[in-house]
Amino acid sequence: MSLKRKTFSLLAAVATVATGLTATATVAEAVPTTIPLTFTNNSGRSDQIYIYNLGTLLSTGQQGWADANGGFHAWPAGGNPPTPAPDASIAGPANGQSKTIQMPKFSGRVYFSYGQKLVFKVTTGGLVQPAVQNPSDPNVNILFNWSEYTLNDAGLWLNSTQVDFFSAPYNVGVRPASGATKTTGKLKSGGYNGVINGLRAQSGWGNLVRTRSDGSVVRVLAPGHGIEAGALSSTVMNDYVNRVWSKYASSTLTVTPFADQPNTKYFGRVSGNSMNFTNSAGQQVTSFQKPDSDSIFGCYKLLDAPNDLVRGPISRTLCAGYNRSTLLTNPNQPDANDSGFYKDGVTNHYSRVIHSQMADGKAYGFAFDDVGAHESLVHDGNPQQAYITLDPFS
Repeated sequence: MSLKRKTFSLLAAVATVATGLTATATVAEAVPTTIPLTFTNNSGRSDQIYIYNLGTLLSTGQQGWADANGGFHAWPAGGNPPTPAPDASIAGPANGQSKTIQMPKFSGRVYFSYGQKLVFKVTTGGLVQPAVQNPSDPNVNILFNWSEYTLNDAGLWLNSTQVDFFSAPYNVGVRPASGATKTTGKLKSGGYNGVINGLRAQSGWGNLVRTRSDGSVVRVLAPGHGIEAGALSSTVMNDYVNRVWSKYASSTLTVTPFADQPNTKYFGRVSGNSMNFTNSAGQQVTSFQKPDSDSIFGCYKLLDAPNDLVRGPISRTLCAGYNRSTLLTNPNQPDANDSGFYKDGVTNHYSRVIHSQMADGKAYGFAFDDVGAHESLVHDGNPQQAYITLDPFS
């Protein structure tokens, strides 16, 4: 998992207030030990698909992988340097076919790759996962993607994520015990090429599109990883931050981080290099230094968001406001009206373009895209069936 973007741990903490996701569904009956996941290949490609179900077994806290039947296998002790991990791959369905496997009670990821198995290694600290912003990563030229999920006694949370990169298109779904199947993450017709072409047309952002030596696209890096890889300017958000700093040196930014607690408000004012927040009693509760672009895109470092009830919720609201460029147009955050998102010339164009190409408008364009429920996530407290569907590259 990326240390910078913690959607993985966000899903693991779904029942906490600070994540913005609350497990409010009534569980009609106990969630079984495993539930079926039907994996459908509508990609239109002939490549062999490989599936991996990796994560933390919630009953014990052990890290490992699940086989096709949902059986758990702990990772062996790793080494330094890292040693090869056991082959956890499951052969996926051919184009036009489906395959059903079992999902255990994990906080984990379902990886899928095209034409080639992924390279995983184990170190003394656990599994080493792909870091495709690193040109020497052994997976850098493999076409792959992943979905994140948590299955526990409160139900299933399953997402379509672009937090680290945009690549092989897919959508996710869950069928509850009653009611219609819920789906999200599906691109509009032409949406895959729309994302790639949209970023190539945006001055300064085209280098996020990564290709193989033959020119074929393997992924689009998220902007924080783009900065790390030298594909995007590290000062790309500076002008917007400077304008925010100027505005709130003489006015107040009001943050109401919990939709179900409208009376819990925090008030931000800029003084020098700090944006200081007070509560309704006038007591200072936290302070943020002027963030750089990487902090904004990663929602970390100078915008760190601990899993608490004050700094974390304020930080995630600020992170959403910076990425969506709503802090100048609305002094009351979070902004509930997505018609005003990404309108400034300085914004997270990666997230903007991806959202614009989604059939339902929802995506995980950055780690806290769930602020205001704009994330591509399905949840049910009594799940009967989960789905991941590979979509066409068009």
